[in-house]
Amino acid sequence: MTHRFSKHAVQVLQPLAAAATLALAPMVAQAQAAPTQLWVDLSTSTMTGMPDMLQGGVGGMIGGLFGGGRGGGGSQTYGHASGRFIQQGSGSSLTGAFPPNRVIDLALYNPRRPGTEAALAIPPTMGMGEQLPLVPPSPSFKEPGESAPGEVPEVKGRLLVYWGCGDKVRPGQPRVINLASNPAQWAPVLAGRHAPERAARVGAQHALYPNEKNTVNPKADTSLVGEHQVLGEGVPASMRFQLGERQDLMSAIRLQSQGPLAESIQLSWLTVPRAHAYHLHAMGAVGQDMVLWSSAENGDAGLGLFDYLTESTSAKWVKDKVLLSPGTTECAVPQGIFASPGGEAGGAMLRMIAYGPESYLSHPARPANAPKSWQPEWSVRVRTKSQTMAMLGMDMGGMAGGSGNDSTPTEAQAEKPSGLPGAAGSILRGIFGR
Repeated sequence: MTHRFSKHAVQVLQPLAAAATLALAPMVAQAQAAPTQLWVDLSTSTMTGMPDMLQGGVGGMIGGLFGGGRGGGGSQTYGHASGRFIQQGSGSSLTGAFPPNRVIDLALYNPRRPGTEAALAIPPTMGMGEQLPLVPPSPSFKEPGESAPGEVPEVKGRLLVYWGCGDKVRPGQPRVINLASNPAQWAPVLAGRHAPERAARVGAQHALYPNEKNTVNPKADTSLVGEHQVLGEGVPASMRFQLGERQDLMSAIRLQSQGPLAESIQLSWLTVPRAHAYHLHAMGAVGQDMVLWSSAENGDAGLGLFDYLTESTSAKWVKDKVLLSPGTTECAVPQGIFASPGGEAGGAMLRMIAYGPESYLSHPARPANAPKSWQPEWSVRVRTKSQTMAMLGMDMGGMAGGSGNDSTPTEAQAEKPSGLPGAAGSILRGIFGR
């Protein structure tokens, strides 16, 4: 049977349908809106063997050596100027530039009011006030990669690549690269694996911490354990969540280093609670040559591994002998790789990372068999890591991540690693400076 509506009926129904559509539109839009997202990156960084009060001095000088081209600004820097935001892929929270010793990086995406100021209400255990302001980046903010690359200088000398823990240099090492050759010929040798890039691409639609309103950094006794709530226009009223020990700042790496550069350097450390893998890397200079060493057993140069990693990725890379297992507490740098054939020592700097857990919180919680189209009202991702730097060749036995006042490096010793060939260092920073 065919139903026909009179012209009068159509005239009556059309306004009703339009009214119903307008009434449903906000609910449909809300249902289709992307979830409100908060990224939280927590980094603990130290200079091994240096008292806490002096962590900023030497660290600020060397912080950019391993990739933090824009990082390492003082504790009063913020925003794009310091490059400290997790989403920029560089800076102190990523590379270990100093100061500060501990970093909390926050980025909020609120799809209902993008680029609007908000705040994170925090527990008293943080000792950073009642709230942390979340502020959009300044108009001059630039995402990584927007700046034109600098001119690569002409260089001479070689790059010597060693790998693996052990007292002696292994057969087949080092790989020798002529730095004067075309970088396209030798860059693949150094590329290795890279921590997957999983951070948000920050833009004007985000709200960030630290910022021009607040640059307070965590202290040694800061704890994130407790209730947090995101507050702001358009933020879901339900965006309240609990953080536990798993999501807290990690302990400092307590590293000991013994032995002169002309000998095998013995490294040992206390187990870092919650760490699920470790990696060590050293860079030094012997004459005109640059020397790289990685703790990876598979020959990976290790330049791209200093970032946050999920536990599944680190477990795979431990199995592949790229990373050290969480039960490892010692490693040795092969004998003499940072000394000239005549036994004269060059300069060498070591960095170490302990990968911490990552947590994903959401409301509502993700169902066991959620369809691909499922999305929560809001989500929070928390990533953690701990890292340290050490000047190799200094006897740091008995010291531990910021303790040991008797062996504070002198200014001359602190400047020693700057003996790296400048042009070669610039090339490496340009290629691998994430």
